[in-house]
Amino acid sequence: MRRTSLAGLDRKRLRLWLALFFIALALPTAILIRQAYSQMKWEAFHHYRVLAEELAQRIDAQVNALIAAEEGRGFADYGFLVVAGEPSANFLQRSPLSTYPIDSPVPGLIGHFQIDAQGRFSTPLLPRSGADTGAYGISPDQRARRVERARRLQQILSQNRLAQTGAPAAPVRERLDDLGARVAPSPVAQSAGRSTADAPSLEETSAAPTQEQAAAQLEFDRLSSFGAADEGRVEDTQQAQARTGLGRVEDLDLDYRYQSLPQDKSQALQAPTKKTDVPEKRAARKERSALPEPSIGSADTRPEAEALAASDLRISIFESEIDPFEFSLLDGGHFVLFRKVWRDNQRYIQGALVEQDSFLRGAVEAAFRETALSQMSNLIVAYRGTVFAAFSGAEERDYLSSARELRGALLYQGRLSAPLADIELIFTVNRLPAAAGASVVTWTTLTLGVVLVAGFYLMYRLGAKQIALARQQQDFVSAVSHELKTPLTSIRMYGEMLREGWASADKKQEYYGYIHDESERLSRLINNVLQLARLTRNDLRADLKVVAVAELIDGVKSKVSSQIERAGFVFNLSCDEAVLERSILVDADWFAQMVINLVDNAVKFAAKAERKQIDITCRLRREDQVVFAVRDYGPGVARDQMKKIFKLFYRTENELTRETVGTGIGLALVRQLASAMHAQIDVLNRDPGAEFSIAFNAVNGGAAP
Repeated sequence: MRRTSLAGLDRKRLRLWLALFFIALALPTAILIRQAYSQMKWEAFHHYRVLAEELAQRIDAQVNALIAAEEGRGFADYGFLVVAGEPSANFLQRSPLSTYPIDSPVPGLIGHFQIDAQGRFSTPLLPRSGADTGAYGISPDQRARRVERARRLQQILSQNRLAQTGAPAAPVRERLDDLGARVAPSPVAQSAGRSTADAPSLEETSAAPTQEQAAAQLEFDRLSSFGAADEGRVEDTQQAQARTGLGRVEDLDLDYRYQSLPQDKSQALQAPTKKTDVPEKRAARKERSALPEPSIGSADTRPEAEALAASDLRISIFESEIDPFEFSLLDGGHFVLFRKVWRDNQRYIQGALVEQDSFLRGAVEAAFRETALSQMSNLIVAYRGTVFAAFSGAEERDYLSSARELRGALLYQGRLSAPLADIELIFTVNRLPAAAGASVVTWTTLTLGVVLVAGFYLMYRLGAKQIALARQQQDFVSAVSHELKTPLTSIRMYGEMLREGWASADKKQEYYGYIHDESERLSRLINNVLQLARLTRNDLRADLKVVAVAELIDGVKSKVSSQIERAGFVFNLSCDEAVLERSILVDADWFAQMVINLVDNAVKFAAKAERKQIDITCRLRREDQVVFAVRDYGPGVARDQMKKIFKLFYRTENELTRETVGTGIGLALVRQLASAMHAQIDVLNRDPGAEFSIAFNAVNGGAAP
């Protein structure tokens, strides 16, 4: 049969079994929690990846809206004056691009420009050469600032071989009748021609462009080339890399661990957007334009404002073909947005220069900062594979400066649409915030952990107590057997001697005394066991009555004096006169049993003391308490055992090696009896010996009735 007791179980084996039980519960729980966190991680990643994709689309839509507004500008808008209304009305006004300071929705816009077929530069910020700017409401100070801006535009273009380097830096003449030779014409442009019969022919225009002029147009063709395979742009990407110091995208060592998703995950969590090697095709458009021009061959030297208002003003109406805008990065770090316009079989370049940092901060970073992505990711901006800007999600820093700081788990990667298809947005995870239910899982995990640990601890303590109790019960059974066997053996031996007549007349009284004492000892033991059983089952109630202290002392004296004297001890009883006049609320039988147990305990543990004496005293404490004390002159009680000796079945000696008799229930019974009568029991070490005291509250602090 299987053992149903704890007799064969010790604390070490208990810890082992509880540890196995704990692991059996904790391991599957940890696996489930880990799976829940993993699921929430992918959900959080998917959420922020969708946010990144939406942000990239929003940035793309905003930038394309700005470019669409630029696409809507006509050929004539790149001049200083434009025709308003019907051309026959000869009404002129300033071009919307001539406004200064420049107020453009395009962040970082430096200004607009036009390069004609001869590579000559012009800008709508300035009227034709020789015109009186004051006639257009332009002050000398503003004219100087316009000239400075025009010089800056021309300098940037010239440094990138996009305009003539020898052209004057002063206000340049926007001569729309100076038509040069065609450079790489568009096939569709063959049909684009001037609609008026008096348009000058190629023979009437200036001579063929120089090598430098042709090179300016050719450089725009090189800008149109897409991809790093173009040798003319490899140098630009290398210069951009050296300028930014952020390296190439492939050098960032991006972590793709969040891209390796389970097979059953949503299709929205696919690999990053693939790079396209061919930009989407956009169609050219045709437009009819009207430009104000002086009559050909006119020798009028009046200011332009007066000349254009004169009757010899001619409005030229022509058809042009306008290619879509293209976007490129110049050597100096500026962005250029340009388009090719075909007029009378000659090509013009119209566009705008943009500051890189201002454009990225206004078009990209501003939108990035408005989203939750800025708190958990970094945004890297690359152009043709070269990283030239990165925005950090950290609060203390907003712009990264080292390629080492760009390394992280890839969240989303995608390109903008044409004409900004060379710009790539890369979102990397700085930290992946927990999903919405993470706090619930975290608190559940902590709660389960606390419950498991607390349950393990409580079960261990309970098991340890049960093991100790089982051992104490075994010791108690052994002790009771010993305590019962010894007096019964003595009683039987002396009874047989008396029955057989082996005792002399003078010995008979001594044998009768031994039998009586052993019987009293058996009675006390049995009473203690029965009393303890009733108290632990709450079956016994104290019969509390107001009893005088003198009456209690007289009753105890008669019961313990013979017990003490037969044990070979001197009995000393001492009580103050004031105490004997007091009364306490007590059960007299329980009180006598408590004192008898204390005296029996003192006799047992002071058996080898040099001074064999038992003192019973009673005294007042704080005028409202009566204290009864039993003192011996033995070895006393060790400090670490002063609280343990009142525990049930506790013995200071091992059951196999102990020298004193007893069952380990006497002091435990005294404590429970005292507690039931609302008394307090305590033990103090004296020099020598130990003193057990019981304190009762005096009734009304008065005398006995």
